[in-house]
Amino acid sequence: MKKDKKKDKKKKEGFLKSVRKEMKEVRWPNKKEMVKYSFAVLACIIVLSVFFTASDLIIAGVRTILEGL
Repeated sequence: MKKDKKKDKKKKEGFLKSVRKEMKEVRWPNKKEMVKYSFAVLACIIVLSVFFTASDLIIAGVRTILEGL
């Protein structure tokens, strides 16, 4: 039973060490890049929200017309 706990603990420690190592290799974006990426995301959100709103209004209009017939 104790051996299993020791093995689990060593596995966890090894995992955490590898996570730390990988995090050191990550290239984090600088402030200028973050602003650029944030605006790109916001632009996509706006474009998609306009598209889906227009689609919804068109479908609702067509449905209303068809129900009136």
